Amino acid sequence: MTLAHVVRAGQEQRLAWIAGSVHHITLDAAATEGRLTAIRSTMRAGTASPVHVHEHEDETVFVLSGSGVFWAGDQRWELSSGDTAFLPRGLPHTYLFTSDTAELLTVCNPAGMEEFFRAAGWDLANPMPEDWAVDLKSLGKIGEAAGQIVLGPPLSPSDAMPDRYLQRG
Repeated sequence: MTLAHVVRAGQEQRLAWIAGSVHHITLDAAATEGRLTAIRSTMRAGTASPVHVHEHEDETVFVLSGSGVFWAGDQRWELSSGDTAFLPRGLPHTYLFTSDTAELLTVCNPAGMEEFFRAAGWDLANPMPEDWAVDLKSLGKIGEAAGQIVLGPPLSPSDAMPDRYLQRG
């Protein structure tokens, strides 16, 4: 029998992320019997992911405030407050946040994505070194262990998804 689970504000695991952004792991595999991961994030301007593919999880991003550019396959969207993007597993995608800050809720199913963020981010329950940053070069290795494939660097706002990423496979 599945047990209900509540996480009170401030009880989430907080992880430092790219460009001073912070992920709050709200629900993880342990809390949901592997069904989903929920992450609330505060993203900073310029936060961008490498182009990547999730092999195991679908990802849904709800933009609560702010704006950014999202790419999924050959599609490109400028999203802002109230918009939602569904990024199915197996489809190359990336993002770039263009507003000073953006607040997101990301739901991945099944669970598992949180382990990637835990491995690549910094747990803010521990003192963070002044010079700490997400090592973009190591994201490929960390991602591979978590079922993600890094295909290439982040895109610029006006870029289209390169054909070489669309024809993987």
